[in-house]
Amino acid sequence: MQASKVSRRLKEATAPEVNEYIYRPRLQGFAEGFDLLGNINKAHIVMLAEQGLIRDEHAAVLARGVLKMEEAGPGEVTLDPSREDAYFNYEAHLIGQIGTDIGGRLHTGRSRNDILATLDRLRCREVLMDLIDALLEVRQTAVNNAEVFADVVMPGYTHLQPAQPITYGYYLSAVEQALARDCKRLTQTLESMNQSPLGAAAFAGTPFNIDRGRTAELLGFDGYLDNALDAVGSRDFMLESLSHLSLLAVFWSRVAQDYFVWSTHEFSLIDFPDSVAATSSIMPQKKNPTVLEYLKGRSGHIVGLLMGASISIKGSNFSHTGDGNREGTRGFWEAAEESLRCLKLLDLVLRTATPNIELAVRRAGEDFSTATGLADLIVQEADLSFREAHHVVGGVVRKAMDAGLLAHQIDTVMIDACALEQLGYPLNLPARKVRDCLDPTANVQARISAGGPSMASLKPSLLRANTRIATERHANQARRDRLAAAQERLQAATRAQAGL
Repeated sequence: MQASKVSRRLKEATAPEVNEYIYRPRLQGFAEGFDLLGNINKAHIVMLAEQGLIRDEHAAVLARGVLKMEEAGPGEVTLDPSREDAYFNYEAHLIGQIGTDIGGRLHTGRSRNDILATLDRLRCREVLMDLIDALLEVRQTAVNNAEVFADVVMPGYTHLQPAQPITYGYYLSAVEQALARDCKRLTQTLESMNQSPLGAAAFAGTPFNIDRGRTAELLGFDGYLDNALDAVGSRDFMLESLSHLSLLAVFWSRVAQDYFVWSTHEFSLIDFPDSVAATSSIMPQKKNPTVLEYLKGRSGHIVGLLMGASISIKGSNFSHTGDGNREGTRGFWEAAEESLRCLKLLDLVLRTATPNIELAVRRAGEDFSTATGLADLIVQEADLSFREAHHVVGGVVRKAMDAGLLAHQIDTVMIDACALEQLGYPLNLPARKVRDCLDPTANVQARISAGGPSMASLKPSLLRANTRIATERHANQARRDRLAAAQERLQAATRAQAGL
């Protein structure tokens, strides 16, 4: 029987089932990680040569071989699952081009363990920057429409019951503010995880006098992980990122639920263009909120990926293991890809949703959501405690409902009647002030405290949001620029080593 293609320790060829169900699926992402693996190899070659760990003539051949593979692309590499994974297939192709003696020297002072750990950090770094950019786009859309609809009054809800009038712009401002925290969480993880594991070798370092700081610099890391065991044994940055994506998914699902309710025929507060809706195969009147249902459904899937990853990793040893570092982290890539799609769809929702302006303000004036404003007025004008005012207004609302009246039809006569019952004397409130506090537009604009929906509070909040987004966008682009500069330095050093 043919021996293993990657080890003389193993005297038998890999079982077909292992190839088919474990190793072959690992090779599906070979093209995606090809350039990153090439960068790791280039950084290692440059460092080995600079440290005198391989001869310059050997380093030149290695550098030219890797650059040639880079130019040819991943399609030129024949993938064989019996070689286990991307690294061994890459190495086999390189050795086939330049020979075993020189090609085999590339692996001096390192292990597949620290290579895989480095690959995960390089890939995760790119993904996190993409997610931050996507979040910034959604946040900007929310702020843009918050400015457009800043004065569109609508009912605000607690317990899905009419509570107090707000504006649609105020709601969008709240969405942006919550997404800003998701952005901050991902950014904090991005900044803390940008440390290189390369040079940790299997998990206990190497006797070769390598320069881990040099490879970290060439790959755009801020430094390297001090403990070699931690460097290869930990993927907490991926679990942390997956946790952030779960929080993000939970939030976008709540936003989708709001729009789901508001777009029903019964509410009719929000409408969507037909281009983002579906219909029924049997009921011709249907306009179904497909995008909202997708967003809500996928949030559960992402939370499930977090649970699966956590359970897989918790049972692994604190070292390099297949279940901890491969199987336990695969859900992150899926969650990140799904999150990028869902953020595009959330942006579509926020960009295309249109409030039914006249109906929204009318509902806010009819559904007693202005009642708190009346209680506030009583406190201000009649010098009552808020609890006493609350009881009076509760009685007024009850009488209005029993009489089939709407909120804006409440007058001073009704208020005085309830005050006599509750307090034993009328309040004699100014009729104009009663009308104003029960008017939803005036009610909103009266809420001038910081963070409220009035234009006096909302406009400065939106200005701060725009500044915040611009600052974060610049910071993320600066990260990309720094990494691009590191890539240029790496390429120049490799070409110089190759004598090109």
